Amino acid sequence: MNQSRPEPPIDLGIYSRTPAPRGFDPADKVAVAVSAVWLALCALFLAVIGLGQGNDLGSLRILLVVLALLLPIALAWIAAIAVKSARIMREESERLQASMDAMRQIYVTQAQMAAATMGPNVERKIDEIVKGQKRAETTLASFVTSRSVTEPARSRPVSRPQPALDPADPQPALALSTPPEAEQQPVSTADFISALNFPETADDRDGFAALRRALADRRAAQLIQASKDVLTLLSQDGIYMDDLVPDRARPEIWRRFAAGERGRTVAGLGGIRDRSSLALTSARIRQDSIFRDAAHHFLRTFDKTFSKVAEDLSDQEMIELTDTRTSRAFMLLGRVAGMFD
Repeated sequence: MNQSRPEPPIDLGIYSRTPAPRGFDPADKVAVAVSAVWLALCALFLAVIGLGQGNDLGSLRILLVVLALLLPIALAWIAAIAVKSARIMREESERLQASMDAMRQIYVTQAQMAAATMGPNVERKIDEIVKGQKRAETTLASFVTSRSVTEPARSRPVSRPQPALDPADPQPALALSTPPEAEQQPVSTADFISALNFPETADDRDGFAALRRALADRRAAQLIQASKDVLTLLSQDGIYMDDLVPDRARPEIWRRFAAGERGRTVAGLGGIRDRSSLALTSARIRQDSIFRDAAHHFLRTFDKTFSKVAEDLSDQEMIELTDTRTSRAFMLLGRVAGMFD
């Protein structure tokens, strides 16, 4: 009949304690030996010489004998206890170091397993982000030059022949009239708001059409270009305006800002509360001079353009304009720059 062997105890590291060995410790044996030798010497001394016959010390003689007998024995046991304590501390230190090494090895193994498991997913996610960023940059870069395939080509205006100069006329009229192509109508409010939000997808034909009409207006084109630059730079840090949900400010607060008020009275415009986006933007604006210049240019352009168009906007149009991606970028960068403090 096979007898099962007892399983070895589980090493719990710092959570286990080695049971104290039974019997005498080597230090205890040395202390016992020293004590026995000292007692034998004292007994031999008293047997041969005795306590003497003098009466000078009196009753102190017995106290001196006791001290001479017990003090060396006490010192020997104190030394033995100190040696045992040092040995126990050394063993505990070794066991603690072994437990720490085992924990460190387990942590490294788990980290390697996690990296091996998550590595392909993370790399695939990064590749998707890079591809999406390249598509966004290509789409934004084609805003100015893109044209609809079904849009008919506009005929070039025919120049009228200039009348011949009359030599008898002392001062002929100069052709100083404004050419028709210079008299462009300003962009409509609906197209302006749609352009500041940019097309939703590559198939958003209405959005692209509104963007092209807005880019024909010089004032709107400057703001759209500045917004495109900062949105592209923010996307490099994974900050997208669609992910931000700002606190909505009332239209009258935006009108106060357009009128020139700053500080606490317009603090409600800094409605971006996402801590990670604020921290990343603040660090980027301190470390990256290109991003800092683009952000300041965008803030100035938005402030200047918004101040001119705010008077012509209704409350509903004001709400729609301040909910665009461009306005959210302004809230984020304005709060980081301290415009609403």
